[in-house]
Amino acid sequence: MAAGKSFVGIPLVLAIALSSFAQTNAPNAPSGSSSSRPHGAHHVQVPDDDSPAQPAELTEAEAKIEKQDYAAAEPLLRGVVEKDSNNYVGWFDLGFVENALGQTDESIAAYRKSVAAKPDVFESNLNLGLQLAKTDQADAQQFLRAATKLKPTSHAAEGKYRAWLALGNVLDKSEPDQALDAFHHAALVQPKEAEPHLDAGMILERENKAADAESEYKAALAIEPESADAVIALANLYMHGHRFADAEIYLRKLVKEQPAEAAAQIQLGRVLAAEGKNEEAIAPLHAGLMLAPNDLGAQIDLAEVYVSAGKNDLAEAAYRSLVASHPTDAGLHRKLGQTLLREKNFPDAQKEFLTALKINPDFGEAYGDLAFAASENQNYALVLRALDARSKFLPEIPVTYFLRASASDHLRDYKTAAANYHLFLNTAKGQYPDYEWKAKHRLIAIEPKK
Repeated sequence: MAAGKSFVGIPLVLAIALSSFAQTNAPNAPSGSSSSRPHGAHHVQVPDDDSPAQPAELTEAEAKIEKQDYAAAEPLLRGVVEKDSNNYVGWFDLGFVENALGQTDESIAAYRKSVAAKPDVFESNLNLGLQLAKTDQADAQQFLRAATKLKPTSHAAEGKYRAWLALGNVLDKSEPDQALDAFHHAALVQPKEAEPHLDAGMILERENKAADAESEYKAALAIEPESADAVIALANLYMHGHRFADAEIYLRKLVKEQPAEAAAQIQLGRVLAAEGKNEEAIAPLHAGLMLAPNDLGAQIDLAEVYVSAGKNDLAEAAYRSLVASHPTDAGLHRKLGQTLLREKNFPDAQKEFLTALKINPDFGEAYGDLAFAASENQNYALVLRALDARSKFLPEIPVTYFLRASASDHLRDYKTAAANYHLFLNTAKGQYPDYEWKAKHRLIAIEPKK
């Protein structure tokens, strides 16, 4: 290589590109921190070309970058590109510095200038694609595709792996087949990485290709036997396929090896509940919530497991806590009301259903619950109002006919009562023997004798 043509900026490119990928989803952490750079990457040389020697300001700026003094490096780099708008190294370093300073738009603009000045640099295409992907811009895939066809300056396998993986993530929702192809390439480049198999598995699962998804998840698990993500993904797949026993085996193994893994504890509890092992499900759900106390889904799951296990007092306490922290959630008020019904606390149950309906006046199911609670509270006028409201959202069922008949009977509207007792008997068909007995005997009492 000719003297004076060793571009200090290009070796830094690769380190930045690779580390910026790792930081894509961490907007508060500057990409390319020195701790993330491969050892010695800053001093790797690039192929010889006809470019002139780089200015001293660029060398000084890169020394500032190495010390993470990005604010000091920025004006130096701006000076470099103002003097030479085709200095792709200066534009690239400026893109990195702007990103580190949290100036995403300015970072993208600088990377675009770098690519425009020299389109065949792998790292600048990769970093531009990553920044565009981070901000959900449509042309991200253009530059990531370009990167997959270019040769990294160094650490070739790692660089190509990042490019293919990023391209797959960008294409995930819009072009799943091409995303799968990208993840396949990433796995070929870095066969000891589990992530492309997990990403591919999720796409296949969404496309209802359960067997193929299972193969990908198992491939990820073979690479990383202690991967909680792989086990949980596999368990989710088994749950959707009602293969609960298979899911339980994997999750019990993971929980034993990693008891502090909250997601695994919670998922094990869900699997056990799905198997009808409600008593067993309580412990892992509780353990998971000790580790992740703000997991709303797990809190609701635990409350429902208490219900299924017949522990209504614990269910009530759980739902009261949920309602206290989510007072505008109509569904939670309804759940608490249903628990109070099971405890035969009908007045408080009625209050919860009324609260749920105040929050969501279109909550058809809650009107049915309210009618039942009001019937037990002998508030028959409210029963009829609740049933009339329910009928606007949901079809009549045998129980609603009986509740309407009973309320009308107590209010001495015997004609309406008799009509609804008949409707109940015509639809019940032996499902409610006690109520059917009552309906038949009330009809004897209230219908005119022929």
